[in-house]
Amino acid sequence: MTKRIGILTSGGDCAGLNAVIRAVALRAHHGHGWTTVGIERGTLGLLDRPVRARTLDPARLDAALARAGGTFLGSTNRGNPFAFPMPDGSTRDRSAEIVDGARSLDLDGLVGVGGDGSLAILRRLFVPAGIAFVGIPKTIDNDVARTERALGYGTAVAIATEALDRLHPTGLSHERVMVLEVMGRDAGHIAIAAGIAGGADVVLIPEVPWRLDRVAAHIARGRAAGRTTALVVVAEAAGQSDAPGATGDAPPRGVGEWLASLIAKTTGFEVRATVLGHVQRGAAPTAEDRLLAAALGTRAVDLLAEGRHDRMVAWWNRQVIDVPLDKIVGRSRAVDPLGTLVHTARGLGICLGDV
Repeated sequence: MTKRIGILTSGGDCAGLNAVIRAVALRAHHGHGWTTVGIERGTLGLLDRPVRARTLDPARLDAALARAGGTFLGSTNRGNPFAFPMPDGSTRDRSAEIVDGARSLDLDGLVGVGGDGSLAILRRLFVPAGIAFVGIPKTIDNDVARTERALGYGTAVAIATEALDRLHPTGLSHERVMVLEVMGRDAGHIAIAAGIAGGADVVLIPEVPWRLDRVAAHIARGRAAGRTTALVVVAEAAGQSDAPGATGDAPPRGVGEWLASLIAKTTGFEVRATVLGHVQRGAAPTAEDRLLAAALGTRAVDLLAEGRHDRMVAWWNRQVIDVPLDKIVGRSRAVDPLGTLVHTARGLGICLGDV
């Protein structure tokens, strides 16, 4: 019977991480009478000697923690354990040190919270070593395979939508086109969802190749119809493809500024760009993300109790399921160009730059 489990957060931070740490520790304590050990700074904490970890006291994990952004355990998105950068510029495989660090904690199981890249690394580290491992998906990009929701996505969309709500009146006041760049390293989930919710005129995502002339024409038609402003949402990866009319090197200052300059040159309108960047990561989680954290964290602990591991908990069809981690690694979930959100955007008259 598993009695002592560990938890770590890996990869980029996002809203909901503290809530899921709390859920894991409370379920372990109240549901099974187990102890939970929080590992600090992700896999980096397992490289330190002694290992950087602490026992989590359920009495101190109150509701205020669930409301807090970030992760109080810390995280890392640098230093691949299998090719770890050294001070002299070389790389070294330090995976065995990380596994030894985990073993030194006398854990009966380990819960890792991460995106697709982090979960792949954590699985490669711990599953071959015989450490019972369960993954929980988190990423504001929402591109982890086999789950409809990942921790942090709901909050990121809410922040991007609020930004559009704030940009619209200033665009009206000065008759400007307002460009909002949102995160989305490989997928446009944040952009399409926030664009629909925030009433954008144009949404550009990497899954739909777009043409600058069609974006400019859509904005010009709106101006001719009496609209004095336009809202454009662009995912950070959307402008770095070879879309006709938008070719060239990757924009040095980010796709938002680059796109704003292209629109201004093409239309002659005044354009301003806003880049949300890490603002999307650091907020207090929405109720949706807190609920998701509670549900996923609880199920992750129960999987360990059932002796089931090398799996990821997921949200699917309004319930928590679990899927084999080997079905996650090396896969991602992009926006479906024929899916509901794209269909909805088109139905509302939002330009995606392709027609």
